[in-house]
Amino acid sequence: MNNNSSCDPRTKAYKNGKTFEECKTEAHRLVTKMASETPINTEISWNKILETANHDEIVYKLILKYFRQMGYDIGNHTRPRVIKIESDPNQGIN
Repeated sequence: MNNNSSCDPRTKAYKNGKTFEECKTEAHRLVTKMASETPINTEISWNKILETANHDEIVYKLILKYFRQMGYDIGNHTRPRVIKIESDPNQGIN
């Protein structure tokens, strides 16, 4: 009854048989591509991100996580979009 491999997240298959590590790699690749193709102050809708993730919920959520880690505003349920706002270089200087 001590089968630890059945609960191991590294071996569980997600959509299309991918492991979590493969999902993370794919999400990182996609977020890097989207970030480089999107000008500052331009919005990316959550629907566009979902389409880019090929409707894979794990990849979609990881993309949002990585955008947040990169300093993007990932919005919320009332504003479902991701946007990189250029910071003011004089901000914080008094």
